[in-house]
Amino acid sequence: MAKYLYRLGRWAYTAKIKVIVGTLLVLLLLGVGALSMGISFTGEMTIPGTKSEQAGEILKKEFSVEGSVSGGQALLIFKAPKGQTLESEDTAKQIQDLLKKAAEDRAVDKVISPYNNASLNVTGEIGYAAVVYKVPASEVSEQSKEHVMEIIEATRQHGIQTELAGDVAFSELEIMSAMEAVGVVIAFIILALTLTSFLAAGMPILTAIVGLGIGVMCILIGSNFVDMSAVSITLAVMLGLAVGIDYALFILARYRQQLADGYSVQESIAIANATAGSSVVFAGLTVVIALCGLAVVQIPFLTMMGLAAAVCVFVSIIIAILFVPAMLAVAGERIGPARRNKIFRVFNKTEKKSGWLDKWSSFVTRRPIAITFVGIAVLLFISIPFFHMQLGLPDNGLKSEETTERRGFDLLKEAYGPGYHSPLIIVAQAEGANDKQAAINETAKRLGKLDNVASVTPAYLSPSGHAAMLTVTPKTGPHDSETGELVHQIRELSLKTQKENQVELLVTGAAAVNIDISEKLSDALPQFALVIVVLALILLTMVFRSVLVPIKAVLGFLLSLGATLGFVVFVLQDGYLNGLFGIPEPGPVLNFLPVIVVGILFGLAMDYEVFLVSRMREEYARTGDAKKAVTAGIRGSGAVVTAAGLIMIAVFAGFIFAEDPIIKSMGLALAFGVLFDAFVVRLAVVPAVMTLLGRAAWYLPKWLDRILPNIDVEGEGIMHQVKPVVEKVKGDETLGVKESTVNV
Repeated sequence: MAKYLYRLGRWAYTAKIKVIVGTLLVLLLLGVGALSMGISFTGEMTIPGTKSEQAGEILKKEFSVEGSVSGGQALLIFKAPKGQTLESEDTAKQIQDLLKKAAEDRAVDKVISPYNNASLNVTGEIGYAAVVYKVPASEVSEQSKEHVMEIIEATRQHGIQTELAGDVAFSELEIMSAMEAVGVVIAFIILALTLTSFLAAGMPILTAIVGLGIGVMCILIGSNFVDMSAVSITLAVMLGLAVGIDYALFILARYRQQLADGYSVQESIAIANATAGSSVVFAGLTVVIALCGLAVVQIPFLTMMGLAAAVCVFVSIIIAILFVPAMLAVAGERIGPARRNKIFRVFNKTEKKSGWLDKWSSFVTRRPIAITFVGIAVLLFISIPFFHMQLGLPDNGLKSEETTERRGFDLLKEAYGPGYHSPLIIVAQAEGANDKQAAINETAKRLGKLDNVASVTPAYLSPSGHAAMLTVTPKTGPHDSETGELVHQIRELSLKTQKENQVELLVTGAAAVNIDISEKLSDALPQFALVIVVLALILLTMVFRSVLVPIKAVLGFLLSLGATLGFVVFVLQDGYLNGLFGIPEPGPVLNFLPVIVVGILFGLAMDYEVFLVSRMREEYARTGDAKKAVTAGIRGSGAVVTAAGLIMIAVFAGFIFAEDPIIKSMGLALAFGVLFDAFVVRLAVVPAVMTLLGRAAWYLPKWLDRILPNIDVEGEGIMHQVKPVVEKVKGDETLGVKESTVNV
């Protein structure tokens, strides 16, 4: 592969204008295509085959009207001014006037007032109106949403608290916000300090944005052909931006190294593409495989999230090995190591042969037992909260109090109790009963006697008479463990009622669906983690030609994974430090977050493992000195791994302060996942363990060595074929620029 990347680098140099213009043209055409086709994120976070999904299908079959379209609903929740009720004359007039204005929107099918839907609470202070649209919730236009937002200001000005709820989203999911932009600025600062050049620092940012633009446009176009949730594009942006910057940095750093060694610009680009580019391709494809591996859990919305993110990562790989070399060709020696901005002179003056990396490598290799023990102990301690992790799907109750959805959630909870947000829809089937209605009514009484049941509605028989529907309202909210226990109690009761009354009970509703999805994802986590571990062992054994190095790498990944999930539980679920990260309320961990973290963190962990340990392997193969190999690995790759890790953290951390709780939790998990893996595991525990293992770290049975393919992920094999053949001469002055030939 290195030979082909070498050729590609040389070609990108000669065809630099074509490559740059062609890439920008692709971005432009995809952008036009995305704008013309529009965006269609219609995928729902559901799992086919769950018990709640089966109950939902029966509901649709038995109670839906043929040809009807389920329109989106916006709930307008009102709370009367202090000392009044919603039935007070002035308050009622203001609400009626508002509802008349709401009905003026042509997209509205009907408006049901709080005086006609029996929604007034016991005190009459709180109630809600339903604005029903002619189209599904996902297709309600921005103009209709803005119309609602404008008219509710009238009642607010008259002292009537008016908030929004329902299935129409008024707080749109932001792909990029101000805080994410801050993360990019921090990444630029890290690059500038690492490369000691503003121009060089800007290149990885620029190329990553171009790659991200292409990837995002592909996803937006793809949303018109496949069911995809809106969260998919956020994850893709988050990951695509981070790896795009890192991959460009790896190639740029190697390019500058080759310039410093005296090679020409073209040769430096070709060698950088062959060496660092090979690592980028291997590391990037590892991330892509891990993301596509999410399909193993057989959950459609999770599979699409993985594929969407994989598209952005794959585009980042192509940009790194094609567009970045072309940009380097244009920049030439202007971003070389000798051309540094005056502001960085202080760094140049303080540069010594023995820097902080030498001191750190010396510290680790002299105290490997202590470093190993402390590193593992810290990660295990942080992992402890993981063992009481509770999964769920964040709702409006976990949003900021600044959002109208959160205030509406609180009003409904105040009016009707916490169980209002966790109703359980029961589908009762009494196929074998002589008197179906009587059997179902008897079962409804037994439901009312269960613990944690606040109320049970009368059973409503379907037109066909094959099923009945009733609603059980719990005393607890959607994220309380007691609600989940109630769902299981009803399913256990169904086993008894089937024998005694010939009545089967199926449970659905948002709370039950959430519980089933969380349990399914929890069961899928070990299965997916096992696939990832086996994949890692196979890949790393081929790369490093060692038995112990892959085992060490996998154990390190499991340590960082446990610490990441433990920290997420500590903050999101247990509520510690939530104010620091702008998290309004503690709640369950996002149900698909652990699986996502396993896939992404595995790919990133292997990135750092490859860049660090491959340098150790190269030194060991040259000298046979295991301790010296560890020191060389830290010196050679430590700075790049440090910068790459800090960039990842900066980009992911920017998403922690987004409004949406789903995005917050993903940003928090990935930022601290990289922190634990890059800085505790890869730069501390790994070198310490490698020092302890010594020569044994590189042991590989001869029979295994013969059957394994030889994978040179660093592309160093190409360096042995690069032969300096001439020195350019201008007059009598030797410029000392190396040209070379390589048998490719």
